Amino acid sequence: MERVDLMPPPADDDSAHGDDPATARLADAYAAVPLLNCLLREVAQPVRGDGDGDGDHRVYRLPGADRLLRVRGTRRPAGPEVRTPGGWHRLDHAELVELVADELRRHTGLSHPELPAEMLASRDAVAALLAARARTAPPADPYRRSEQSLLTGHTHHPAPKARGGGPAAGWLPYAPEAYAAFPAVLLGVREDLVVEEGDTSALDALGTAPPGYRLLPAHPWQLDLAAGELAAPFADGRLVRLGTAAEDSWPTAAIRTLYSPGHDLFLKFSLDVRITNDVRRLWRHDLLALRRTDRAVCAAFATFDGPPAWLGDRGYRTAGFAFEALAVLVRDGFGDRLRPGATPLLAAGLVEGFPGSPLERTADPEGWWTAYLACVVPPVVWAFAGHGVVLEAHLQNTLVAVDAAGLPVQALYRDAEGVKRVPDVSREAGWERLVYCLVVNHLTEVAAALAERHAGFDPWPAVRRELARHDLPEVAALLASPTLPAKTNLLLRWTDADGADARYLPVPNPLAAGT
Repeated sequence: MERVDLMPPPADDDSAHGDDPATARLADAYAAVPLLNCLLREVAQPVRGDGDGDGDHRVYRLPGADRLLRVRGTRRPAGPEVRTPGGWHRLDHAELVELVADELRRHTGLSHPELPAEMLASRDAVAALLAARARTAPPADPYRRSEQSLLTGHTHHPAPKARGGGPAAGWLPYAPEAYAAFPAVLLGVREDLVVEEGDTSALDALGTAPPGYRLLPAHPWQLDLAAGELAAPFADGRLVRLGTAAEDSWPTAAIRTLYSPGHDLFLKFSLDVRITNDVRRLWRHDLLALRRTDRAVCAAFATFDGPPAWLGDRGYRTAGFAFEALAVLVRDGFGDRLRPGATPLLAAGLVEGFPGSPLERTADPEGWWTAYLACVVPPVVWAFAGHGVVLEAHLQNTLVAVDAAGLPVQALYRDAEGVKRVPDVSREAGWERLVYCLVVNHLTEVAAALAERHAGFDPWPAVRRELARHDLPEVAALLASPTLPAKTNLLLRWTDADGADARYLPVPNPLAAGT
């Protein structure tokens, strides 16, 4: 597979967005990748033999207006051009957004003026992140580097970097992609108004609350966003400010989840911002189901004969008068869960790329990939087959620990909020979700990134062998199916579907016999 440089050739007007020319080109390129991936997967129709004689391009028909679009590359499509009477016209990012919006209006018969604005805002966020990175050294810790590497982010979302439409100055200090680190704000909640469930004792080690109050950490960005809702509780003493934590935490790829290295603790907060498909509040119904779900995953992993680990969501604490706005979820750190001497890395960071990534430097792609699959696949299939637990094992919920040589030795999973259970969902729906998260969102992307770096390497025989070790009817059907279920994030957002209401379309299955 050819490797396509992410930076495209210079556009006609590099400063269209007010950025310096190099930043403008690179921001356009980063923002175009996931948007094009969505358009090509969900709407466009491949065209064979377009007649232009350029083997570097792939050509597609956009059926809404019967237009031809061509791009370079596969995993990271670049250089979009549309056919005009005068030849191929190169699209800058703003023109690409206009083209996508027009095609979706024709394709669905619906309008959605907010989504094109989010697409443009996502691109401008990338530009702000690039400028911030130019002023900041990347973190020394490889785990943190992997979590904070995602300038592209979700590879198939129309606006993965949109941050709610506010100015960059409001969110940039809290952006993982800008290598942010900052202390959590410490609040005191009147103790008779505290609501909590599970083990939240780790929160009390972050500071000291005055008599009659309990400690509650808060994300500083969320405090700004929820200022109107919290004005009265601050004014009447239900809520008091206690300063900030003594040590910095840093945001993971999830943005609203902070890791405190000094306490080896993850804290997940509400954040009243739409990020990808959802406003990222800790919703009451999810919190109330949290402990039951977490216990189910722990029970499944307790019976697994191997080294994977679950970073459990131990419990939550909040204030009854601002249940969702001030909720904080306490998640396990690595503690004794991580194999001795191993370094955890975010799977999404392996796809994105970061300095020191073992995927970049391995000289044995077959051996590395076989070890990777042996870590990440068995626990996911085991939890489903033996316990009806459907892990949301996508790229941002999977950590892969590597040894000193960079070889994968362990998988770690997180986020009870995304876990589904049979029979809360049907077995069929649970398996479909598992296949999308593990195979389409996760393995397909890592496989493509590895194959891109090693000409001639075919990653799929190893995936077939690993899956075939599991005696499960669903696995046999998966290996024989001509298609896989792919989530339609562009159409989901355009039609204003609920973010949790996954909709899938069939895409070719590289696991099928004969492929």
